[in-house]
Amino acid sequence: MRPSKQKSRSLRRVFRKTPGGVTKVAYAHRNPSKAHCAQCHSELVGMKRLRPFRLSNVSKSQRRPNRPFGGVLCSSCVRKVFVGRVRSGV
Repeated sequence: MRPSKQKSRSLRRVFRKTPGGVTKVAYAHRNPSKAHCAQCHSELVGMKRLRPFRLSNVSKSQRRPNRPFGGVLCSSCVRKVFVGRVRSGV
């Protein structure tokens, strides 16, 4: 990366110790914000906070909950959807 790009505060500063024992500043991307429910906008549980290229190396079962609407709706909103479908007879 270019030094001018490293001055940007969009990158976070990580202090890394080199094999020679010297502490140097490394520049890393910040983690994305937590995933939110599409209906009630509460934070989703069981979703990893990783950048897309890191998330592609994680297994599918670790990326999102393994249930209908997993990773999109929270459990209480999924419950409301299913109750609504049963009551309407769909």
